[in-house]
Amino acid sequence: GSHDSFSYWVDEKSPVGPDQATAIKRLARISLVKKIMKKWSVTQNLTFKEQLEGGIRYFDLRVSSKPGETGQEIYFIHGLFGIKVRDGLKEINTFLEQHPREVIFLDFNHFYAMDDSHHYFLINRIRSAFGSKLCSVECVEYVTLQYMWERKHQVLIFYHYPLCREYPFLWPGNKMPAPWANTTNVHKLLQFLETTLEERSRYGTFHVSQAILTPRVKTIARHLIRGLKNTLVHRNLPMILNWVKAQKPGVMGVNIITSDFVELVDFAATVIALNDLLLEEDESAT
Repeated sequence: GSHDSFSYWVDEKSPVGPDQATAIKRLARISLVKKIMKKWSVTQNLTFKEQLEGGIRYFDLRVSSKPGETGQEIYFIHGLFGIKVRDGLKEINTFLEQHPREVIFLDFNHFYAMDDSHHYFLINRIRSAFGSKLCSVECVEYVTLQYMWERKHQVLIFYHYPLCREYPFLWPGNKMPAPWANTTNVHKLLQFLETTLEERSRYGTFHVSQAILTPRVKTIARHLIRGLKNTLVHRNLPMILNWVKAQKPGVMGVNIITSDFVELVDFAATVIALNDLLLEEDESAT
């Protein structure tokens, strides 16, 4: 999986997003501030298509209406506005059309400046983008690749908002817990990932291990021009990848792992290779 999957492009010319504090919105009237924000808002370099081609199958999505804009258009957001959600869904669906046995998870987990009418608009966009590819809510343990292939389903949508109860194809957010370490320290992050795996629910939910470091205000202040990638990610990714390599998948093991800048190391290939351990277990059992 990728963290803030859509943030490969953010619009410096757009207003600062409603996910930001008032003080930041005021500061952003200075044009340089938005350039600096961009360096800290972008957590991926690859487009949806490129991420999919690189093996990413879980997408972490934050969305917002654009205050002051007429209509109910919804955009991706991380500090600054990204592309329209409808364009992102279209790009993902094109990939699925070309690869009918691939399955993806779209996790809509943060909503900003949205009332119920915005949600209805977005949910209808999701339904019209994927149609019969959408997998209805089911017992998590039943949803194997075989199950998906037999039904020609390819998309699981997780929707962290009460309206999900009205739609059979929207999985509630509690089926996709993603504990967040909120630290700049890689050792604390790895300890947190270990602890939350131990506490992982044995049945009934998926589980996201967020292998990401989060800058604090003082981190940004000290390294304004360097940005997230050069300050936190480059230096710590090798250590994070070593942790990934040491994991085992399956019950009480890792399930979905997300990272920033997924192309900087062999992140996707390393996570995918963990599945071979499950095959080895099956072979030794038989």
